[in-house]
Amino acid sequence: MNNFLALLKLNGSAHARLMAGPVLILMVLAMMILPLPPFVLDLLFTFNIALSVMILLVAMFTRKPLDFAAFPSVLLFATLLRLSLNVASTRVVLMNGHKGPNAAGQVIEAFSHFLVGGNFAVGIVVFVILVIINFVVITKGAGRIAEVGARFTLDAMPGKQMAIDADLNAGLIGEDEARSRRAEVS
Repeated sequence: MNNFLALLKLNGSAHARLMAGPVLILMVLAMMILPLPPFVLDLLFTFNIALSVMILLVAMFTRKPLDFAAFPSVLLFATLLRLSLNVASTRVVLMNGHKGPNAAGQVIEAFSHFLVGGNFAVGIVVFVILVIINFVVITKGAGRIAEVGARFTLDAMPGKQMAIDADLNAGLIGEDEARSRRAEVS
C-alpha cells in the first residue's frame, strides 16, 4: 500500500517514466489481438528493423557489460514486439492476401520480392528452412538457459551454506534457525 501511495505522489515525468514499460507491453500484446491496417504494420516493421540495428550496434560498441545493463530487458521487449508483429502480419496476410501482393503492406511485399523473387517453390523452401532454424534456435536456447540457471543455482549453494554457518558461529541465529535455512537452501 505504501508503494502505491508513493507512486501517486510522484511528479508527472517520473510517473510517465514508471508507467512507460507496462503501457508498451500492453500495446504490444494488443497488437496480437487487434487487427492492424497494412500502413501501421509497415511503420511497426520499419521501427522493429531500426530497433534491431540499434540494439546490435549498441551491443557491439559497448566497452563494459555494465554500460548496457538494460540489454536483457531491451532484448525481451524487442522479442515480444517481433512476436506480436509476426502474429499481426500473419493475420493480415491470411485475411487480405487474396487482394494482391501489397495487401499486407509495402514492407512485406518488398521482403517477399527480395527473398523469393515471385517463385512459390523458392518461397516454400525458404519458409521450411526458416521454420527449422527457428525451432533449432529456440530449442537450443531454452536448453542453454536451463543449463545456465541450474549452474548458477548450484554454484551459489556452498556460499549460502557458509553464510548460514558464519551466522551460527557468530551467534546471530540459533541451531533451529540454521537447520531451517539449510533445508530451504537444499
